[in-house]
Amino acid sequence: MPEVEILSASSEQLQGLPLVGSRIAGETVADPSAPTSQVFDPATGEVTRLVAHADAATVQRAVDAASAAFVEWREAAQNRRFAWLMGFRERLVAARPALVDLIIDEGGKARPDAEGEFNRTLDGLDSAFSMPVALQGAYSEQVARGIDTYALPRPLGVVTTITPFNFPLMIPVWDAVAALVSGNTVIHKPSPRVPSASVLLCEILEQTGLPVGAFNVIQGEAETVGLLLDHPVIQAASFVGSTPVAHEIYRRGSAAGKRVQAMGGAKNHVIVMPDADMPFTADSLVSGAFGSSGQRCMAVTLAVAVGDAADRIREEVSSRIPALKVGAGRDADSEMGPVISRESQQRALDYIEKGVAEGAELVVDGRALAAERAGFFVGPTLFDRVVPGTSLYDNEIFGPVLGIVRVETLDEAMDLIDRSPYGNGASIFTGSGLAARKFQRDAGAGMVGVNVPIPVPVNSFSTGGWKASVFGAHGLLGPEAFRFYTHQKIVTVRWPESGAQSMGMAFNPGR
Repeated sequence: MPEVEILSASSEQLQGLPLVGSRIAGETVADPSAPTSQVFDPATGEVTRLVAHADAATVQRAVDAASAAFVEWREAAQNRRFAWLMGFRERLVAARPALVDLIIDEGGKARPDAEGEFNRTLDGLDSAFSMPVALQGAYSEQVARGIDTYALPRPLGVVTTITPFNFPLMIPVWDAVAALVSGNTVIHKPSPRVPSASVLLCEILEQTGLPVGAFNVIQGEAETVGLLLDHPVIQAASFVGSTPVAHEIYRRGSAAGKRVQAMGGAKNHVIVMPDADMPFTADSLVSGAFGSSGQRCMAVTLAVAVGDAADRIREEVSSRIPALKVGAGRDADSEMGPVISRESQQRALDYIEKGVAEGAELVVDGRALAAERAGFFVGPTLFDRVVPGTSLYDNEIFGPVLGIVRVETLDEAMDLIDRSPYGNGASIFTGSGLAARKFQRDAGAGMVGVNVPIPVPVNSFSTGGWKASVFGAHGLLGPEAFRFYTHQKIVTVRWPESGAQSMGMAFNPGR
């Protein structure tokens, strides 16, 4: 399914609206006759601008620019890349107000969430400062008589990054810095729902001393993605989005001979043990489930309550929901904003309807907010007695809906995690070290937390899940990012002994 409705150039909706284009080698490319899609303010439901989708000629122009820049950038000294990274960070920080406003206006986030995204963007950027160590290679002397072998990490070439609407700055920056400090050049395709932050990011990067064309932005939808995945010059693709699309990106990119990392969806379980600190756990569940309106791949979606924890955590969570301030992102007191689109709103409302029809107990109903307000709002929603095999349990809703699942034992709770097709994140809230240790060793997810609702690690560790939450062998950030964006050249060297005496050398290769 297309992410957005594509309009014809003759549509009346084109009249008078700003047109966001691609950005290639320092120039804006926005053909008024190209297919376009709408960009909304999720808080009002109003169309604020249009985005022009790139055609094959525009993609080729970006590939040509990135290829030309790669010739220079791959030979850039390491200290030049490090100095570039420092300069980029300074300019990014200086542009913080404008970038945060774009995150709010196009993505709908409440200001605290948008500011949090910017802070996390910097955390990920800072992980790239480890590049002198991460890219230093390896050396083995005298692997055989007179022979040395060493490994050199080399850049791949032109790479593409394809990123989602929910983090319009963080994920593009995480991908860009890892690719660029490794010596690659980048063609970035953002979500057409949130095109403007990437354009501003590109303009900032153009001011930092990169070769012209080292980072380019291509706007578009599925057709544009296909052009990037099929292009023979592009060597790798990094994607973050839903599991069905991630699987298709991985399949198509791999078939074209590319290196691919494709991060998919999630259904994150949080186990609540009877000995957990219930007020603390409830605060964590509320922030984890309803922060960013539930539109995070690491959002808390299922609270798996063990034994008599269920009634207590239900009461604690339900009593906190009415105090959440839901509103437009620019409102000073807003803690939760709208979802990204009318389609996302309707999807969440449909899942709430299905949950009721399938027998789950609706404790807090967020549907009224959708009728009361313009924009794409869904109120925080809490279900109890959610069971496996139902729509609420099985599917990634990507909205502010939390379900409580009741089990009797920790083993039963962990079995639910193991049987889930997803494996992005999972957490446990407990006061027991024994339970925590069992959980962290055995839980079937790539990122796990103990008394932490969203266990995304610090930037020196890589970020990534298991099972259908990821396709490919690498994660974002940290060591995995450098491995993804480089390949190893193994050099084996032997110098002949015949000239040693003529040079006055007393040569003993076996010494």
